[in-house]
Amino acid sequence: MDKPIIVVTGAQGNLGGKLAAALRSRYSLRCLDLRGGDDIIAADLGTYAESWTHHFAGADTVLHFAGEPLPTTSWARVHRGNIVATGNVLRASRTHGVRRVIFASTNQIMAGYRFADVLVTTTMPPSPLNPYAVSKLFCEEAGRAFAAETGVSFIAFRIGNILPGENVPRAGMGIGLWGQQMWLSNRDFLDGIQAAIGVPDVPFAILNLVSNNPGMRWDLSQTRQILGFSPQDGFTSIASPEDVAEDAAARLARLVPGQWLDQRFQPLRG
Repeated sequence: MDKPIIVVTGAQGNLGGKLAAALRSRYSLRCLDLRGGDDIIAADLGTYAESWTHHFAGADTVLHFAGEPLPTTSWARVHRGNIVATGNVLRASRTHGVRRVIFASTNQIMAGYRFADVLVTTTMPPSPLNPYAVSKLFCEEAGRAFAAETGVSFIAFRIGNILPGENVPRAGMGIGLWGQQMWLSNRDFLDGIQAAIGVPDVPFAILNLVSNNPGMRWDLSQTRQILGFSPQDGFTSIASPEDVAEDAAARLARLVPGQWLDQRFQPLRG
């Protein structure tokens, strides 16, 4: 029996690379990235072109993990790299009749709740604090409209803090308790994505994806209910001097629309 075909965009990035390495044995992968090489297809998703869209033909699922990943990125770059590129991926998915698109969104859409004493759910009003987060929110809403119009399933994950490589969290990284509490292990990341690939009858969903960290404020009830998936790993945050200082600096920061005040005050990448 032929393996299901999965398209992975951003296959040379941190998250896309982990997916490509882990899923090869279970699926027939078509890996796309701005930087081609080996079995990676070079694709500039910011420009709709037959040279890369034809790889969506016959695909069951698209894992859209390409895009501008940094919270410091300018609006011009996230507009093309995230918003326009995602629109092109949705168009290609519709044209070639894929069953589901799984989108890498970000916890930063809810960064404004960092110092609010509330459980962060995906149904609360969004609170993005930078162009990167705004672009991801726009893509979520584009996915909502896409699913409603086409009937193609769209699942967006607001992904936690997942480090490159072995992804071992530790105190003293200067990401604050907020950053530590949204850690996402490699195992939980990969298991969550595979659950999303296989789950039936999900027309549209926005879900938090973090590990089961003690003290965390990210609601996972919808993730468990919709996917039947529960994270297995967890990290107990440690209030090191560096992390306490980062939290204090972030609490005092004043954001000016369109510009950053200081590198220290930028919200955690997610």
